[in-house]
Amino acid sequence: MEKLERFIAAAAGGFLIPTFEFMYGDSPTVITAMAALVFFIAMDWLSGSRAARIDGTYASHYGIDGIFRTFFMLLLPAGGHLLDQVIGLPGIVFGVFVAGLMYHTIKSMTANAVRAGWADWLPISILEKIADWVESEIESKIDRALKRKAERELQE
Repeated sequence: MEKLERFIAAAAGGFLIPTFEFMYGDSPTVITAMAALVFFIAMDWLSGSRAARIDGTYASHYGIDGIFRTFFMLLLPAGGHLLDQVIGLPGIVFGVFVAGLMYHTIKSMTANAVRAGWADWLPISILEKIADWVESEIESKIDRALKRKAERELQE
């Protein structure tokens, strides 16, 4: 059994690592950027899930859609890297996609954390700056949550 597990791990690594390097590149900056993006997406999921449970807007179909959105978001930088390779650019399109996704994800994560009631745990001066930065994101998330809640109540 142990030999089979080692073989499966080796085969997976032999397939996944070259695939990652082909899709995204192999520089330390690329690996770190993608790790940071995945980290903040996970934090956004965590804060969004908790906020939805607290305000009563949790819906499994919205979560399932989130899986597809996340998969799409993680493929965008790969497309950027491939375009960089075709055009001969040194990671510019990749960087634009990663920066844009990181900006959106951090805004969403912060808005979700505020909705979840975690604002008291954040330093006030930083929270004020973040709140100003994400004010429109918070408003749109609250509006969307209230609409989903009203739709669910109508269905019941």
